[in-house]
Amino acid sequence: MTRPVTPGVGPCSDWAWRPPVFAAAAVAAATLAYPDFNHARQYLSELGGATAPQPMIFNLGVLTAGLMAGLAGIGFGLAIQRLTGARIAGALVAIVFILAGYGLVAAAIFPWPDPRHLAINLALGIQLAPLLLLWSLRSTRDMAGLKWFLAAAFLAMGVLTVITKHLVMPGLVNDANVGWWERSYAVILVGWVAVAAWLLDRKLKGPAAAQAYGA
Repeated sequence: MTRPVTPGVGPCSDWAWRPPVFAAAAVAAATLAYPDFNHARQYLSELGGATAPQPMIFNLGVLTAGLMAGLAGIGFGLAIQRLTGARIAGALVAIVFILAGYGLVAAAIFPWPDPRHLAINLALGIQLAPLLLLWSLRSTRDMAGLKWFLAAAFLAMGVLTVITKHLVMPGLVNDANVGWWERSYAVILVGWVAVAAWLLDRKLKGPAAAQAYGA
């Protein structure tokens, strides 16, 4: 049974939508400062590497986004507990985001090609968050739109993962286009967070707002 929702601003929107927006802004600014950057062949991490004209733009952006991701995880966890009372699921979602935030912070402190930069792979754990959110919302009956969105986001990230890891269609991802594949994955990885945060916040603001997006 869905717990009653008290109208008002929820904890989720205060932080959960900001890391994706801030990260996108940091990437855009770093790209503008790197005129010769090749989006098709280069990885995003190279915007903060030794060859970048202004690496601090990207690295400071990633560092800040990492700190914000940890706060976003706490926001998601609180929102889940408030909506469903699912404390374990809420805690797991928060942990996934906190680990991702740690990975981003470590990657910013140790820019590419430092091997410690690979801590950024912890951020990929956010890929599990849609499943955890679906689990936490399993008892709700009035958030079908969000559930379908979370399932679609998880499926899209899964498809891109098996393709970019060359588990299917080997050769499709290659040195000439790897950058575009990385950006496609990154857009979905961070984009679903902002959308889910917005939808959860509308639910937290009350039943009338929830009906506005068809949940």
